[in-house]
Amino acid sequence: MQPLTHAPTTETLKTLPGDDIRQVLWRMEDRYDLAMLVQSVRAVARGPVARLVAGGGRLTHDWTPEKNALLAEFDAAGITAAYMDPDCGGYLEGPKNFALALIAFELAWVDAGAATGSLAGCLALAPIHEKGTPEQKAHYMELAAPGPGKTPWRGAFALTEPIPFVGVETGMLSGRVRIAEWNEGEEPILEVTKRGRFITNMGFANFVTAAVDSGDERIQGSLMVILEEGDPGTFDRGAPTKKLVHQLSSTSDPVLNLRVPAHRIIGGYQIKDGKIMPTYNHGEIIEAVFRRTRVTVGVMTSAKLLSAVEPLIRYHRDRFRGSGAVPPGSPRYEFGLQMKEDVTHRLIDIWAAGEAGASLGFAAARLFDDLDPLERERDRLLAEQGIRGGMAALKALKRRNVEAIEFLDQEAKLPTLRDQERYEALKNDPIVQSIVLDAAANVLCPATKLWNTGYGAQVMREAVSLMGGYGITEDCPGFLGQKWMDAQLEATYEGPEAVQRRQLSVTMTNEVFLAQYRTWIHELRRAGSRHPGTGACTLATAMEMWLWTLNHLQHNQDAEGAKLYQGNRQGVTFPLADALCWLVASRAQILDVEHLAEVGPRNPALVDGLDGTLQFLRDLCHVQAARAAGEVSRVCSELVFGYRRHPSWEDTECQSCFAENELTALEALVPGASGFTSEYVLDDGRHESKAGPCARHEDLRDFAKLRAKLDGCMTGCQLTKDRAAGALTRVMIPAALDYPQ
Repeated sequence: MQPLTHAPTTETLKTLPGDDIRQVLWRMEDRYDLAMLVQSVRAVARGPVARLVAGGGRLTHDWTPEKNALLAEFDAAGITAAYMDPDCGGYLEGPKNFALALIAFELAWVDAGAATGSLAGCLALAPIHEKGTPEQKAHYMELAAPGPGKTPWRGAFALTEPIPFVGVETGMLSGRVRIAEWNEGEEPILEVTKRGRFITNMGFANFVTAAVDSGDERIQGSLMVILEEGDPGTFDRGAPTKKLVHQLSSTSDPVLNLRVPAHRIIGGYQIKDGKIMPTYNHGEIIEAVFRRTRVTVGVMTSAKLLSAVEPLIRYHRDRFRGSGAVPPGSPRYEFGLQMKEDVTHRLIDIWAAGEAGASLGFAAARLFDDLDPLERERDRLLAEQGIRGGMAALKALKRRNVEAIEFLDQEAKLPTLRDQERYEALKNDPIVQSIVLDAAANVLCPATKLWNTGYGAQVMREAVSLMGGYGITEDCPGFLGQKWMDAQLEATYEGPEAVQRRQLSVTMTNEVFLAQYRTWIHELRRAGSRHPGTGACTLATAMEMWLWTLNHLQHNQDAEGAKLYQGNRQGVTFPLADALCWLVASRAQILDVEHLAEVGPRNPALVDGLDGTLQFLRDLCHVQAARAAGEVSRVCSELVFGYRRHPSWEDTECQSCFAENELTALEALVPGASGFTSEYVLDDGRHESKAGPCARHEDLRDFAKLRAKLDGCMTGCQLTKDRAAGALTRVMIPAALDYPQ
C-alpha cells in the first residue's frame, strides 16, 4: 500500500543522515579529535541535560544544585577545556571556532540553555584570549582549565546594562572606571562600578570581564577590565532574571563595585602625560569577540530545526495508531498524517532550512579557523612596519585591496590561463589572504546570526505547529515547544537583528567581497552543470539579480531625488541584507552536498545508500534554492520599482492615452477593441478609477529580463519537493528518540 504522495523515480533516502554523512558534509572527516569531541558532548546533551529538562529543570529561574551539577559534566566531557590551548590545559591544537560550533550544535540539539551556559564561559575568556596581554592569557586560561583535583574558575561577560534596555545598544555604557589610588612609582588602583543586565553565568562566576567607560579625566575612553570575586568591594551576583527561555543557564543582573590593579585592563595600557591610555577600547575588543561567537549562536538555532525532523516523522506516522478504527496494515495506520501532502511538504521546508543554516554556520566557523592565524601574522607584519591597529592599519590594508581583487581574478581563471607566478605570490602573501578571508568573514558572520536565528525562529514555529496541540506541552517529544521559545532569545543574543543588518549593509558593499561574490556565481554555474538537481543554477541567477539591484540602488535616486543606498535608508539596505543571507545560506548548503558527492564515493563506510542520500540532500538544496530565489526576487523587485512614483493622468506619460472620441472611432472599425485598454480619458476629463496609466519602465528592461529568467529557473522545483516529500514516507527512523521526554 502506497501513501498518497509523489513516488520517487530514483533511489532515495534509506535512513536519516548519521555522523558518517555529517562528518563529510561539514569537512571533519579527517578530524578524529573533533569526532570524539562530538560523541563526548552528545553523551552529556542526551544524558544529563535531557534528563534534567525532562525532570522539570526548566521550571525555575534559580540556579539549582541540579543545574550546577552540569558544570562538572561539562568538565568531565572535555567541553570546558575545548576552548583552551594545549599549553593552558586544553587538548585541541589551533583555532577553536569550528570545535565550539560543534559543541553548541550538539548541546542545543537538546537544550539551548545548556549550550549557552557552556559557551558563556568561553565568551568570558574571549576578550582575554583575543586581546589580552600574554600574562593575562596565561593566568586566566590556566585558572579556567579543568584538571585532576582542580575546580576550574568560571567566568561571565558583562557588557549590557539596564539602560535603556538590555541588549539594545552595546556602544552605550553606564559602567564607570575611576582612579582610586595612584601613588608615585606605583601601579594605579582602579575603582570599577558596573551594573550588569542579563549576564550569563553570574550565579557562579569567579571572575567577570566587564566593559566600562572612563569616569575620570586621567583615563582615556572605554575599556574592558577583569574583576574577581575576591577583589575589595561589592561583588553582588544579583537577582536571577525571570526568563521564559534558556533556564538551564544562570542569568542575573549583577551589581559590581570593586577596586582592582590597573594591570587588569584587558590588553594592557600605557601612561602618557599622566593619563592611562588603554591599548584597546571596549568596542575593539567586543568586535573581535562577537564576530566569532555570533556564529555559534546561529548554529544553535539550526540544531533545533534538524532535531525536530525525527520527532515530527514519528508523530505523523503514529498519529492514528492505537485506534480500533484504524487496523494495522492500512494506509492510515502505516502513514498516518503523512498521507497528506501538507505535512510532508512543510517538513521538507523545515529540514531544508535546518540544513542550509547548519551549512552556513559551520562554513563561517571554518572560515574563522583559517583566518585566525592569518590575522596574527598580518598584525605581526604590520607591526614590523610600525603600524599597530586603528585607522593606520585600516588604511594600510585598504591599499592592498587591489592585490586581493587581483588574486580573486586569477583564482577564477582556469589554471592554464593564469599568470602562475603572480598567482602563487599572491596566494602565499598572508596580508592579501587575510584581506580576502576577512571580507568574506565580515559578511558570513552577521549573515549566520541574522538568518539562522531570525528565519530559524519562524521555521521552528512551523515545527511546533506540525505537532498540533502536543507541540506546546512540556512532554512534547524533542522538547520542540521549549526550543521554539529559546529561538526567540537567540535572535537577540550578541546584538538584535538590526545590528546584524546594519553590519551587513556596510560589509556587503566591500569591493573585495563583491569580487568574491562574482566568483561564487561562476562557481555555482559550474556546480549546476555538474549536478543540475541541486538548484545551483537557479541560485546563481538569483545572485546576479541581487548584484544588479545593489548596483542600481547605489547609483540611482528615488522619486524625490534622494540617494537610495545610504546608511540611514534602512528601508533599502536592510531588506537587501536579508536577501543576501538567503543566498549565502543556500550556497553553503549546495557546496556541502557537492563535497559529499565528491568525497563520499571514496569512503567504503558510505557506499551503501549513498546515492539515495545524495539524491535527497540535492532535493533539499533545490527546494531551498528555489525559496531563496523567490525571496530575492520579491525583495529586489520591491526595491527597484518601489521607489518610483506611479504615473498620474496628468503626467506626460498619459499623452499616449486614448481620448473618448478616438475609442469610439476605433470601436466602429474593430468592434470590441476598446475592451483591451483602460488607458483612456473621457471627454469630460474623467478616467478609469486607478492612480494613472499603467507604469512602464523602459530603462529597466535588463532587470525585467533577469527576473523573467529567474522565474523560468524555478522549473521543476515543486516536482523536486514532491520527490523529497515522498522520501519522508519511506525513510527508516529509530524506534524511539535517544533522549528522554
